[in-house]
Amino acid sequence: MTQSWSLIRELLFPSVSEVAVVRVEAAGSVVRVEARSTVDGADCPGCGTRSNRVHGSYLRFPADLPSAGRRVVLALRVRRFSCLERSCQRRTFVEQIEGLTRRHGQSTERLRSSLAAIGLALAGRAGERMTGLLGLRGSRSTLLRRVMELPDRPVGAPTAVGVDDFALRKGHVYGTVIIDARTHRVLDLLPERDAATLGPWLAGQPQVEVICRDRASAYAEAADTASPQAKQVADRYHLWHNLTRAVDRTVLDHRSCLHSLPAVEPEPEPQWETPLPDRPDTDDKDEAEEPTGPTGRMADRRSVHHALVHDLLERGMSMREVARHLGWGRNTVRRYAHAARWQDMMKDRSPRSSKLDPFKPYLAGRWEETGGKITGRVLFEEITAQGYRGGRTLLAQWKSQALTTPDSAPPPPPPPSIRQATSWLTRHPAGLTPDEEIQRKTLLAHCPELDTASGLVTSFAEMLTRLEGERLPGWITDAMTSGLPGISTFAIGLNSDYDAVHAGLTTHWNSGPVEGTVNRIKMIKRQMYGRAGFKLLRKRVLLAS
Repeated sequence: MTQSWSLIRELLFPSVSEVAVVRVEAAGSVVRVEARSTVDGADCPGCGTRSNRVHGSYLRFPADLPSAGRRVVLALRVRRFSCLERSCQRRTFVEQIEGLTRRHGQSTERLRSSLAAIGLALAGRAGERMTGLLGLRGSRSTLLRRVMELPDRPVGAPTAVGVDDFALRKGHVYGTVIIDARTHRVLDLLPERDAATLGPWLAGQPQVEVICRDRASAYAEAADTASPQAKQVADRYHLWHNLTRAVDRTVLDHRSCLHSLPAVEPEPEPQWETPLPDRPDTDDKDEAEEPTGPTGRMADRRSVHHALVHDLLERGMSMREVARHLGWGRNTVRRYAHAARWQDMMKDRSPRSSKLDPFKPYLAGRWEETGGKITGRVLFEEITAQGYRGGRTLLAQWKSQALTTPDSAPPPPPPPSIRQATSWLTRHPAGLTPDEEIQRKTLLAHCPELDTASGLVTSFAEMLTRLEGERLPGWITDAMTSGLPGISTFAIGLNSDYDAVHAGLTTHWNSGPVEGTVNRIKMIKRQMYGRAGFKLLRKRVLLAS
């Protein structure tokens, strides 16, 4: 019998060794467990004196975790001891069982920790629904209180940290997130994003050797003042983002080139060529009628790329190596590698059928009958009565085509926008479509200033991707003397933050993990709806990472 009670105690209280199970009763969906403490004496919470003089005892009923789907009612008999220290203001005190109860607690420690874990993962409303499914008791406010009761993790002694800002209220209130750049663990969240807030935190960590940051002057000032021994590393993503904005300002300054750009003929759709048979009496008619493939610049491009990828793969290179060698995405290389023929990479551009097709003869007849004097609303009502289930957009497109006479010349294409031109200059050439590539070449040939900007962007991209920071001084000189307003200003900013930029272009440190943490903070904020105050947000981010 002693072994049976010991086994029951191990099942019910696996992490508590100071409890003895006296009785277990099961009635329906409720299990009543009577237990008592086995410790001889307790320490006074007032003076710390050990006492074994029992003053009395009573039953406590702390809420506990369910067992096998049944609600557990824990009847725990606790003793009240008399304090033996005469100078202590406490005359009596109640014993607390470590790992099971606490003073004035109405639930066991394992139930509190379970609710805290649910609150960290799901927050209030979603956590409340989950507690109900698990058979636990706890409102959304209880879950949030359990989260706020948890102690913060020790920061430790990180040697490399990443710093970035995040929005508490976008456009109005911003905070600062600090992570360990080696382990990617969140170290702290600060309520502001200025030097006065970050400086004291960095001053308390004199062992920091590397600080990954963006181009914000406040973070640079805090690092210079509080951690002069640390190497500051400007993030490469932010460097490229800043260059893109500089190119946008340069294109804006030369927008007159866009309006005077000569018209570019779009690339014709690929046409399939069907060769004629050599002899009319050929026996292999299927082979004679099989199309050879599409033609045009797009077809030539796909053919060359398909042969290049398969040639590199046959040499023993992996898809990852091919993508790195060509500067392409791995998905693009994978599609070429899995295509048996280059023709399989061509999209089918055959016209698609629409819901309006069965009604086009009726519409054409009505159009001729009225001489084009019928409105789109009347036509829509008439074909709807005949069973048309489409929208007005298809009808409007058909009407615009009917109004276009064969002799009328199509309107000239609009000039490219500033955003389009910036995209042509800053995107990888392999990612441009054939039409965009033609338009880009036409623009650069038409505007020498943008041609110079394109060369500077290409040079900076090579320096950024290959970590060739030794080319930075020459690039800054070329950019400052180019006379391009946006890029020259960007180069002046690089020169003022030269050490951090050079470290970002020569070392492997970057702020990618910090950006990932910022995205997770956004998810947690949306999960908590309107209750994402800074204190609660800080607890969830620090303890759930």
